[in-house]
Amino acid sequence: MAILLAPMEGLLDFALRDVLTRVGGIDRCVSEFIRVTDTLLPARAFLRVVPELGHGSRTPAGVPVRAQLLGSDPICLADNAARLAELGSAGIDLNFGCPAKVVNRHGGGAALLQDPELLHRILTAVRQAVPGEVPVSAKMRLGFHDDDLAEDCARAIEAGGADELVVHARTKAHGYRPPAYWDRIADIRTSVRIPVVANGEIWTVDDARRCVEVSGCTDIMLGRGIVVDPGLALAILIDQGLPIAGQAQPDWPSLQPLLGYFWELILAHVEPRARTGRMKQWLNYMRKRHPEAQEAYMQIRTLTDSRLVDPIVRAWVGDAALPAPQSASTISED
Repeated sequence: MAILLAPMEGLLDFALRDVLTRVGGIDRCVSEFIRVTDTLLPARAFLRVVPELGHGSRTPAGVPVRAQLLGSDPICLADNAARLAELGSAGIDLNFGCPAKVVNRHGGGAALLQDPELLHRILTAVRQAVPGEVPVSAKMRLGFHDDDLAEDCARAIEAGGADELVVHARTKAHGYRPPAYWDRIADIRTSVRIPVVANGEIWTVDDARRCVEVSGCTDIMLGRGIVVDPGLALAILIDQGLPIAGQAQPDWPSLQPLLGYFWELILAHVEPRARTGRMKQWLNYMRKRHPEAQEAYMQIRTLTDSRLVDPIVRAWVGDAALPAPQSASTISED
């Protein structure tokens, strides 16, 4: 089983990728989307979203990060994919699943699932633009208004040259409302020959077990579930009977230093007015699983000044050693 970390705009950025891959169990990350319109982006635009490009396209824990592009113009996407390949991205992923209205209104994300022929042209252009050894993958939902074209879209993506397909088991119309329709992933999986990865509503070990059983997929992608429970990937692998050398599911004391490390990353890379919001965001997710996170969240819930939050976070960490934050490397913009 391979476990992938999902791309989630505004949540799973490089800082949380760094922290969660330190916990363990994740085999590959996909970055938040990089929006492509009608121009070739400079290197700094890619580095801003995927600073791991300056470190071999890997997190400090050594987990590969595949950059994701979002757009609808085949030629422009191909040009930017070629630039990403030059910068050493661990692969190119294409976003056909974003349900955001502002994205769909401009013909991107899940809106592309209404036009399988365009999906095929995009994949063909991107595949031809990057070296053969660079993997090209795509992430799709079941459809836009409904799932009538799900298999057609998957076949178009495969025919265009994709090496792998991640399927989020809901349509754009479903948004993020449960349930996820894992049985439809099974239908898609049998309609293509490329590997299919299951995604959607995997919050627990039991969810992962049922998703694998229903979808027929070997590999899964985790999103909000692993933000709530950073040890979820390890727990799933242990449940599958896979050996986890030297690693164990983290308890709250072992998570506290990582909260401190996350805070250090935020202080170093996030603008002051957004810093406390990022810490609250993660704790708000984690309190669904960890009672101690609820207590921590309540301590900073009303605070907006990072200078007031800083001593509180350091008190959580105590004497535990913090790993030094990894700073973004500078890539030439030529």
